[in-house]
Amino acid sequence: MQILQLKKTVDFMNYRKIAMIFSMLLMAASIASLAVNKLNFGLDFTGGTLIEVGFEQAADLTKIRQVMDTNGFEDAVVQLYGSSRDVVIRLAQRDGVEAKMIGNQVLEVLEQGTGQAVDMRRIEFVGASVGDELAEQGGLAMLTALICILVYVAFRFEWRFALGSVFALFHDVLLTLGLFSVLQLEFDLTVLAAILAVIGYSLNDTIVVSDRIRENFRKIREGGPAEIINISLSQTLSRTFITSITTLLVLAALFFKGGALIHGFATALLLGVFVGTYSSIYVASSIALSLGISKEDLIPEVIEKEGADQEAMMP
Repeated sequence: MQILQLKKTVDFMNYRKIAMIFSMLLMAASIASLAVNKLNFGLDFTGGTLIEVGFEQAADLTKIRQVMDTNGFEDAVVQLYGSSRDVVIRLAQRDGVEAKMIGNQVLEVLEQGTGQAVDMRRIEFVGASVGDELAEQGGLAMLTALICILVYVAFRFEWRFALGSVFALFHDVLLTLGLFSVLQLEFDLTVLAAILAVIGYSLNDTIVVSDRIRENFRKIREGGPAEIINISLSQTLSRTFITSITTLLVLAALFFKGGALIHGFATALLLGVFVGTYSSIYVASSIALSLGISKEDLIPEVIEKEGADQEAMMP
């Protein structure tokens, strides 16, 4: 029965070298983009003023940028926000000037320069010191999560699974950051929260796979480590597929219908769920196999009770 089961499994590990090369190339591309393009940090991290305005007709971004530039706001970043009539303007921090005063000045400049009635939707201000503190705390949050996961998986399963899990999570986070760097999408606190959620989702998927691998290593006597890992991945494939598809459907709804406020959040989770599912199969398991995981590593040690030898010798 076990030999028949081996023949029906999907040979995932046969493609692990190709998958690892593909992953390394994507990680290298992400690192290169982060080094060259860096991340497009939002006001949560950089500090400054964000102003959202609404126009009566479709906004001409080129004209708005020209108007802002000629009126002393050369550093203004002008973008559409949700529709052709909604515009977001980001300004660097100005010392000694209140956000409300800046908002009134921008509103007056836009009305005079475009000849349209402009409606102030919202205005936000974040200090530079607060932005630096949020960036530092966000980085520490991700680092702490990865360290805690490494310790937990090492105690819960085996150190080879722990290294595979942490590398898989690092892989998922790096690819997500790489996407935001390549596309220059705004990276704010909601995106940071999405990345932490990706860590949790990917870890959950990896734990399920690792638990099945450990169980099959103890149950199946025939077959090598690669065959047993293939069996385990095949057994959990339907669960992984259903979970991923249902999650992606919800995230797709948020991405297309959720509005601009959570667009970055949904984008990070969409990519994170996809690469998290991939990494639990081809990154975490492949690394554990490459490190030489075997049946002996996962079989619990039998602890002999004190006095057991003497009891066995008694008639």
